[in-house]
Amino acid sequence: MKLGILSKVFVRLTVEAVLDAVAAAGVECVQLNLESAGLPPLPDEIPAELAERICCAAGARRIAIASVQGTFNMSHPDAGFRRQGLRRLRAIASACGQLGTSVIAICIGTRDRENMWRYHADNDSPQAWHDMTACVGEAVEIARHAGLTLAFEPEVTNVVDSAQKARRLLDEIRSPHLKVTMDAANLFHTGELSRMAEVLDKAFALVGREIVLAHAKDLSQDGEAGHEAAGHGRLDYDRYLSLLHACGFDGPLLLHGLAESQVTGCVAFLRAKLARVAAAASHPRDSAF
Repeated sequence: MKLGILSKVFVRLTVEAVLDAVAAAGVECVQLNLESAGLPPLPDEIPAELAERICCAAGARRIAIASVQGTFNMSHPDAGFRRQGLRRLRAIASACGQLGTSVIAICIGTRDRENMWRYHADNDSPQAWHDMTACVGEAVEIARHAGLTLAFEPEVTNVVDSAQKARRLLDEIRSPHLKVTMDAANLFHTGELSRMAEVLDKAFALVGREIVLAHAKDLSQDGEAGHEAAGHGRLDYDRYLSLLHACGFDGPLLLHGLAESQVTGCVAFLRAKLARVAAAASHPRDSAF
């Protein structure tokens, strides 16, 4: 696995300064939030010279751009809002070649009109699923034409709020251009934290082979709230990383949900855990499960 971080963890005046901070953190890759380059998070256009500048700056620092963030609320109840998001996603897709990445991180979203990560009571409605799948289907066509992969994340507050629904979405869309971002801290509904091993094992059984990005944060409680920096909560990282390894994932493991002051400690924590997973894989009899 390649240890990385979301660029927005570092707030700097230029994208070069952001990438300097990423390199200083001792990680190999980054998920680029376009705000780090002085643009809106989902811009109407990305100037070609800026995309080239970002790619050159990352290359000079030996930082791979693992993915670019292209999140908007794909379950928003307003069709016009979803069309606007798709138009802007197309702009990001057209710049990915110059940025040097082939993966766009997307957000399935919720029926909440203001916050795409906030739970809404209508998330389970048939209309929410219909609107979301139609939007995802159009987004996948954008990705197909550009030769890209979209990575969505099952999150307890979203319309796709579980690995089971993630599997359903994958089966309905049926495209190699739609894959999964796995964030174990976002899988636990209220009351499920005590069944951590069961929830994690089931999630990987359902979508493990579809994972192209993985997130590294933690949680102090199940449900909508309680996220922490990696290693500061209750997530069983030994099991999480071992499951990633067992399903053949060797892609970006991206830190987020942390303060810049926590980066050094979290990087050390993950490197130690990854070394333990590698050692267990070499000596399977010593594995904890």
